[in-house]
Amino acid sequence: MKTREVVITNASGLHARPATFFIQKANCYKSTILIEKDDRKVNAKSLLGVLSLGIAKGMTVKITAEGQDEDSALDGLVSLVNSGFNE
Repeated sequence: MKTREVVITNASGLHARPATFFIQKANCYKSTILIEKDDRKVNAKSLLGVLSLGIAKGMTVKITAEGQDEDSALDGLVSLVNSGFNE
């Protein structure tokens, strides 16, 4: 299991469109992936779960991956967040 922290930098945070991109990317991996904000963890492959965290611009979240492709999952998701979801 590996974990990384990342700061959300896009203007709208992880709402609607960016959250959809995030879960689509998470679903590309076989690993179990969680996203955590304020000690609350949800399945990163669940749109409702991700939206329920209310992640806004400037917040720091933890992404945890466990499984056979955990390294590439973390690399891919952190890269997506750092790109600002191309907004």
